[in-house]
Amino acid sequence: MLEEDKRGILLESGTNEIEVMEFTINDNLYGINVAKVKEILMPAPVKLMPHAHPAVEGIFRPRDIVLTVVDLPRYLLGAPCEKGAKDLFIVTNFNKMNIAFRVHTVVGISRISWQDIQKPDKTMSRGEEGVATGIAQCNGELVTILDFEKIVAEIAPETTIQMSEIDQLGPRQRQEAPILVAEDSLLLSKMIEEALHKSGYANVTMFSNGQELWNYLQRMQGKSIEEVREKAALIITDIEMPQMDGHRLTKLVKEDKLFSKIPVIIFSSLITEEMRRKGRELGADEQMSKPEIGHLVRVMDHLIAREKGQD
Repeated sequence: MLEEDKRGILLESGTNEIEVMEFTINDNLYGINVAKVKEILMPAPVKLMPHAHPAVEGIFRPRDIVLTVVDLPRYLLGAPCEKGAKDLFIVTNFNKMNIAFRVHTVVGISRISWQDIQKPDKTMSRGEEGVATGIAQCNGELVTILDFEKIVAEIAPETTIQMSEIDQLGPRQRQEAPILVAEDSLLLSKMIEEALHKSGYANVTMFSNGQELWNYLQRMQGKSIEEVREKAALIITDIEMPQMDGHRLTKLVKEDKLFSKIPVIIFSSLITEEMRRKGRELGADEQMSKPEIGHLVRVMDHLIAREKGQD
């Protein structure tokens, strides 16, 4: 059902737009990036799994792949909810995982700018514990964009960034190269920063979206390339972020003569072949999927060494 629809609405690279699939839980509107969605299925009986998280219904096999089913109403509301006759499974793919989420209805798809998505304040998101990555207005209605990466990380912590990967890199030297990171998830931002510090990268500056990082770079206009390198040796960016996404950020960096030589790594849960193509078109130096933090550090080492060799 969805695959044909998606082929007709693929976004051009670097336009800072997102396709949001709207769905409901108890008549409340929520959203998910269409890029995360594989298909929509009618609910099917699931096999219960012992000792699973309370929000995990179980597993089922619609075709040739076994899917974990997450009861999203139960996860969000914290209590069992009656299964409805119109419930649907949204089958997702991100972080190299396929997971189905039960929802009550699917409303439709809207194309909006990341600039129109606002980060929820701490009152709405319960400080750092919230699962809303942004609030958008679609067709006159407020839609809560959920942080599906955080939901899955809470349900299955082993699927997110693992500090053990840094330990496996062996002894590391302190590295003073200034690293700029754009990541909107509070959870992942803290984990990435901690992992980079642990790997020896001591000069890391975190930004909550691409716009904030771009504003930081813009303050360097008028400086020399050598002065820029002292403030920005390498950029790491997520793709999905309010205000400005990682593809738009990459496009702006690579089209600016002052910044174009700064290596850009796209580190995202959405690294599919389509996304790789877009990233290459925009000039990204490397692209890799979360949560491969050890791979990220090795690529950083390579790019930093490459840039030093060109001096």
